Amino acid sequence: MAKIMVVAGGTWQCPIVRLAKSKGHYVICSNLYEDSPAFQYADAGVVADVLDKEKNLEIARQYRPDAVLTEQSDIAIPTVAYIAETLGLKGIGTETAARFTNKYLMREFLKDSSFALPGYRLCRSAQEAKDFLKEIGTGIIKPLDSQSSRGVHIVRSEEEIDRNFEDCIRYSNAQKAILLEEYIEGTEFTVDGLKTSGEYYVTAISEKEHFAYNPSVANRLMFSNENPKYDYELLRRVNTDMVHAMKLPFGLTHAEYKYRDGNFYLIEIAARGGGTKISSDIVPLISGINSNEVLINMLTGGPETVERREHYDYAVLGFLDFKPGLVTEIRGLEEAAALPGVHDFSLEVKVGDRLEQAQDDRSRCGYYIIYADTAAELEQREKALRSAIKVITDER
Repeated sequence: MAKIMVVAGGTWQCPIVRLAKSKGHYVICSNLYEDSPAFQYADAGVVADVLDKEKNLEIARQYRPDAVLTEQSDIAIPTVAYIAETLGLKGIGTETAARFTNKYLMREFLKDSSFALPGYRLCRSAQEAKDFLKEIGTGIIKPLDSQSSRGVHIVRSEEEIDRNFEDCIRYSNAQKAILLEEYIEGTEFTVDGLKTSGEYYVTAISEKEHFAYNPSVANRLMFSNENPKYDYELLRRVNTDMVHAMKLPFGLTHAEYKYRDGNFYLIEIAARGGGTKISSDIVPLISGINSNEVLINMLTGGPETVERREHYDYAVLGFLDFKPGLVTEIRGLEEAAALPGVHDFSLEVKVGDRLEQAQDDRSRCGYYIIYADTAAELEQREKALRSAIKVITDER
């Protein structure tokens, strides 16, 4: 048995805390709130902001873990690396952590490479952003090191920069600046993977769709091992080369690309698994690889063996969306849970809540994960679930 410290304890960290416990490990979890969801599965839950490196280091010194990790959380990566480096535990290093979480440093590290990248500029003021927008036409502003699409806005005019600059910069943690990038028109993809000391494995690829009213927020990720419209073998090679170029020693990766004119443009790449249970649930469903289990083994001195178990050819991560207004009635949850191929779903609204259109990933009102052996079967199962769940709203 090992002692494992998990930094961040929200909903998406619950699976890895539960997995570590199932393997007989003692788990310490730190997170900002006393009622953090992952605390109920840990041996010890300690309140601390994941951005507070010194407080989390203090917790680590108290409990003396054998390993420290995070999962599905960008903002916790630098803290984990800092603790590991300070205490001499296995980690990716603070410099590598910065490359994978600070979008400007990521771009700068790759600027002389052969990878397709959008034009970009670090902007400390709205005026700097306006000046660069004149060069690129349409842009997208992003905090340097946030997560969940918070503060991300597509901008086409100086007025839109004025309207959204402060919202964007308030989510930047490393410094008070933002990244303005050329907006790449095209289909978006996610690529998850697992890096061991010897090899890199692409574990899941999705074609991504977005809400029509907010193209910065995803509403559907279609996972498959092949795609008749796009060259997934090329995407696998690009992503594998990217991970090696970024010098990640080990761990999970989650990358986003856009396809334009025959090239896959890097939007960003992270040293953690995909959120909303992509790495914990969808990766095993679509690839047969339990990458979280391998990660725990690598950190605690266990075997790095990567096994492919039984898996499916298709899976979808979809996000529920209903008419804005006051929720007056909810129907069909039990029916939806009993449908074939429904691996998991969660409706995060209740009667009496007021629904608004999603402004970022965290304001979506529910998700579902469905698997199938064929694309047609997956489409049928997804349609059945969406038809089953009814959320009635009153617009008054």
